[in-house]
Amino acid sequence: MSVGSALAEARERAGLTVRQLSERTRIRETVIERFEHDDFSVGDFYARGHLRTIAVDLGLDPDEIIRQYEQENAAGASPIRASAVFRGDVGERVRRMPSWTTAVAVALAIIAVVVIARMMGGSDEKAGQTAAQLPVTAPHEHARHEKGKDKTVGEALAPGTVVMKVTTRKPSYISVKDAKGNAIFQGTLPQGKTTTYSAKDRMRVVIGDAGAVRLEVNGKDLGTPGKDGQMIRRTFEAGGPGPR
Repeated sequence: MSVGSALAEARERAGLTVRQLSERTRIRETVIERFEHDDFSVGDFYARGHLRTIAVDLGLDPDEIIRQYEQENAAGASPIRASAVFRGDVGERVRRMPSWTTAVAVALAIIAVVVIARMMGGSDEKAGQTAAQLPVTAPHEHARHEKGKDKTVGEALAPGTVVMKVTTRKPSYISVKDAKGNAIFQGTLPQGKTTTYSAKDRMRVVIGDAGAVRLEVNGKDLGTPGKDGQMIRRTFEAGGPGPR
């Protein structure tokens, strides 16, 4: 059985549609459909990261899936650029404008309206924020962060709360769940990103590349939790950073 067939069978066994799996993993439906037909033309780097994410979500062994992928695709990586992954189907690039361009255009239009209104009103107040100062939300921010799980780094720890800060030095898959097994976040964090997660009582963490991240738990710097390429599982509890 090929990698694509194994993924399709596991998805059907879990009773999930492609759209449902896409919503759970934040991976485009078109990419999942291609993977299930053994089409990994998104490129070797992204194929590995997406395969790990899908495998973990479907309860498969991600290391075994990657090993099988390497055996079946020994010829080398696809030349498609990474930017094509984030813009959707390669064939759709002409028909659709990237969402980040739309977001920036809307932000600049709002700024222009505010500036013109201040100039025409002759207000003596200080000018509003410039384009460089206004916060513009990136279109690919992880939607699950909007549930209020993230806290600022400097926020005081609430009793019975676990707070973990993750800083990536290169892209890495990460899965964060609370004490009841509910997903707080899972997906691939980009290089150079610092993100903070919190959970009540206990936090379960899976890291696809332990050597790519640096952890701080409940205010204590734990450093790099493992070696490059090593997948690890850790559990952190309230009141102490010590992993189990």
